[in-house]
Amino acid sequence: MKIETFELERIQSLWENLVEINLTESGIHPYRLDEILSTDEIAELGRMRIGYGQTNGSIELREAIAALYRDADLDNVLVTTGSAEANFVAMWNLLEAGDELVLMLPNYLQIQGIAKSFGVEVKPFRLREELDWAPDLDELRAAVSPRTKVIVLCNPNNPTGSLLSAASMREITSLATENDAWIYVDEVYRGAELNLPPEESSPSFWDFASHHDKVIVTGGLSKAYALPGLRVGWLVGPHGTIADMWARRDYTTIATNIISNRVGARVLQADKRPVIFERNRAMLRQNLVTTQAWVESHGGLLHFVPPKAGGMAFIRYNFDINSTDLSLRLRESKGTFVIAGDCFGMDGYLRIGMGGEPDQLVEGLQRVDEVIADLAR
Repeated sequence: MKIETFELERIQSLWENLVEINLTESGIHPYRLDEILSTDEIAELGRMRIGYGQTNGSIELREAIAALYRDADLDNVLVTTGSAEANFVAMWNLLEAGDELVLMLPNYLQIQGIAKSFGVEVKPFRLREELDWAPDLDELRAAVSPRTKVIVLCNPNNPTGSLLSAASMREITSLATENDAWIYVDEVYRGAELNLPPEESSPSFWDFASHHDKVIVTGGLSKAYALPGLRVGWLVGPHGTIADMWARRDYTTIATNIISNRVGARVLQADKRPVIFERNRAMLRQNLVTTQAWVESHGGLLHFVPPKAGGMAFIRYNFDINSTDLSLRLRESKGTFVIAGDCFGMDGYLRIGMGGEPDQLVEGLQRVDEVIADLAR
């Protein structure tokens, strides 16, 4: 089996720990354990025996995850080692060689690489900047056919930070129903909405499962919860399908980290989630003001649609340089690392992480300024 290089993850792995200013992260500045757990809760971790945990996730963690989704129970949930494993296990379960998959673009392209390696035909439909990164539903209707096995979405979207409207969600659900296709949605940024109170999140596609019984969503603690090092992800889907995916996990990582299961169950409790979201959203809102003012200071050279969720800004630039070359120039000359639009199949854009510490963002943008000034001469 041949597999294409996952350019986004490969380039981040090579350079993110070697640069002075890293603006490639799409999440939010990570928590320390003592910021989210009490002294007693931390002490409890110290008394745990570090054995194998339940391979589909601890009961307390699956119950906490199920509580986030309408009418879900713990058997609708499979805990995975990050949402990346969730994506792999799900596609391995749903797809066979010769199948057709319809994929939202731009997107985190892990699933595209997996599907192609399985011999699956990948058909795109696009979010359009001129529509404030709403989907081109005409393109979607043209792409979906009775051959379509899975429609893959990322909502809230990486890299644009856009959110699908309720009308778009209903239209996509209707198309999937008409063509007996699965809807698979990466919802890892759900909870990182900028304009909602901390006790609320945007709708999940799982809310539409009563209208279409082929809905699977994935989430995790890496982005909206600012806990990427726990490596806790999950799948929520129909009982039988989740059981099948659990069987495939027996061939991958078998079990998730037992300590992470305990911490994850604690942070998902109703008294902790709003506290986590309030801190994270406040940081995003502050950094969005900084980013928007910076973009506007460059007149017509830069443009972006402010994100509605997530820790990144997807910025279009209007000067003549390839995005990979621009990212390389920034890294080599200014010690500042941003993601090229090429990693999303969209040259002419940069993805700049705005979920980090505010002073790091300001310093990084000042360094980007210096390169822009040279290019604009």
